[in-house]
Amino acid sequence: MRENLHRFFRAARGVGVHVSPAESIDAMRAVAKVGISDRTVLRDALLLTLAKSQDEKLALGDCFDLFFSQPEPRQDQTEAAGNDDAAQDADQQADPSSSSGSAGEPGQAQPPESLGPLAQMLLSQDRNAISAAIASASGAASLSDIRYSTQRGIFSSRILDAMGLQRLRDDLDELTATNPALAERLRAALDALREAVRDTVSQGLALYAREEAENLRNEILRNAPLARIERRQVAEMRALIRQIARRLRERYSKPRKRQRRGHLDVRRTLRRNAAWGGVPFLTAWKRKHRDRPKIVAICDVSGSVAQVSDFFLLLIHSLHEVVDDVRSFAFSSHLIEVSEILEKNSPEEAMAEIMSKVGFGSSDYGSSLVDFEKDFMSTLTPQTTVIVLGDARSNNLDPRADILRRISERSKRLVWLNPEGRLAWGFGDSEMPRYATFCTVVRQCATAQQLERAVSDIVATYQ
Repeated sequence: MRENLHRFFRAARGVGVHVSPAESIDAMRAVAKVGISDRTVLRDALLLTLAKSQDEKLALGDCFDLFFSQPEPRQDQTEAAGNDDAAQDADQQADPSSSSGSAGEPGQAQPPESLGPLAQMLLSQDRNAISAAIASASGAASLSDIRYSTQRGIFSSRILDAMGLQRLRDDLDELTATNPALAERLRAALDALREAVRDTVSQGLALYAREEAENLRNEILRNAPLARIERRQVAEMRALIRQIARRLRERYSKPRKRQRRGHLDVRRTLRRNAAWGGVPFLTAWKRKHRDRPKIVAICDVSGSVAQVSDFFLLLIHSLHEVVDDVRSFAFSSHLIEVSEILEKNSPEEAMAEIMSKVGFGSSDYGSSLVDFEKDFMSTLTPQTTVIVLGDARSNNLDPRADILRRISERSKRLVWLNPEGRLAWGFGDSEMPRYATFCTVVRQCATAQQLERAVSDIVATYQ
């Protein structure tokens, strides 16, 4: 059962349920308590220990039902074999020692003892034994490693070989010469077995290939230009951005918790506890001061970069466990604060409201920087990282680079993320080279992968 559970955890990850090592241990302990005899109780135990949301609960329930449903061997051949009484009589005459009423169907002859285990099993029509043998052979053939539909034939052959197909073929050759009727029954049973194995492999593909397909799809999305994501891919990209945010939270929130406590100061602890013979009743900790991270995000939401800003703002506001203070601003021809809009609404609703207020217009960086300096310059402190996301195309208007210089002087760092390729910077109405003079970091940020790296580098400076 342990191996089955490990395979189930892999299948669960394939349907989007995040199963950490600690959660898998909890699930195995729960299964050890409730046992595996009652399938309903087992299902409830796994859902309670692994699912962390309603969506995960539904996905995990479907995964459980598929994982623990064992395909049954087809019984199409049994009707023909059962109705052919003459053939069975011939079998009994050919082998007088055989008798009816064995472990198989009533009225069928007991298979000759000279046959191999697989042939015996198929002729006795013991469906439970056949299902168990397929499950055991699937484990031996490492069916959980299947990833692509083109591997179905390979894994079907491996499972049949593990069950003893070669010995079965030898038995068929022998029976064809000595007992043709029994050989025909065995061939029909083998055909049914092949179909059951194919069903098992299809089930394995549905369970275990999802994770690989999801990884491939995410890898394609991670490297796709955000500005050219199709409408049908927006929901998938938002889900990917949430995964990126969760990964960043897991990476950087734990170190910050350790830093708040500090590291054990062994020398001070020993001195403090000298009266107790060095037993550390009172501990002393070394603490290194870390700035509390503050981020001010200024995003161009004009038509050319609005979709990139959508994903960027979603990522920034998903890092609540890592970044203590985030304030977001959006602009096209003028600038407004959008922090409250993002916090109170879903991503779709938030971006719709933001775009209705300042989106779709022609970008005017100079006018928007004037708005920021007039109303929000006081938000900047020596602990603030300012992130500007935009293509720096000012439509030949005054870029007001002097305001950007003052923003840089008041903040800890000024990072500019540009969705355009570097070859386009400085051409046409692009003011990127002029703005870059006052930036601490300037990076191209056209894909989700580049966005993740940029935000990760920013957050890492506070660790």
